[in-house]
Amino acid sequence: MKNDWNAHASNFLKAELARAGVGYSELISKLEAIGVHEGYKGIANKINRGAYSFVFFMQCMKALGRDTVRLNDN
Repeated sequence: MKNDWNAHASNFLKAELARAGVGYSELISKLEAIGVHEGYKGIANKINRGAYSFVFFMQCMKALGRDTVRLNDN
């Protein structure tokens, strides 16, 4: 069951990046602009594993300019 949640978290953040037209390299730049310093490998590992903190998720949403997140498809 844990892996299902991790996969969902991974896919969710990847979808947000795709909607914004942002890849990992650009995400790194956007995160740096808000004072968050992460390397490419670290970001790729976190997102691909789907095992990132809520803080990291909030930082990514802020960097992408998202102020609302929908957790369901309805």
